[in-house]
Amino acid sequence: MSEPVSPPGPAVRVRLIQEKNAWLCTMRPDGSPHVTPVWFVFLRDTWWVGADGGSVKVRNIEKFSRVSLALEDGRFPVVAEGEAVLHRGAFPSEITEAFAAKYDWDVSAPHNRGGDRVLVEVPVRRWLLAGVAQ
Repeated sequence: MSEPVSPPGPAVRVRLIQEKNAWLCTMRPDGSPHVTPVWFVFLRDTWWVGADGGSVKVRNIEKFSRVSLALEDGRFPVVAEGEAVLHRGAFPSEITEAFAAKYDWDVSAPHNRGGDRVLVEVPVRRWLLAGVAQ
């Protein structure tokens, strides 16, 4: 895996801070894509997404870690590709605080009784902006 790259331009950074939703694309075991909307924070040049431990996205990442994330606005595309890393157990306080500030939400709290939470870390391998790979 190569070193994470910085997103180009301050306008992209502003969008990554302000926008609430992104689309996460993972790969199902049969090779078909699974696309789902997610809440995210972008810190340390890395996307962070909270998920239930038994979710389709987590099961897919356990088998194939390459993912894509895209902001919702298709007029000015911001798409990132990377290798997802799953974190279980204690989440870094910097990340949980960022989710709380952005969404007023405890990303570590299970949605289902007895369920576990997973933090998905996606350092960016490549950016695709306005149809141009970088």
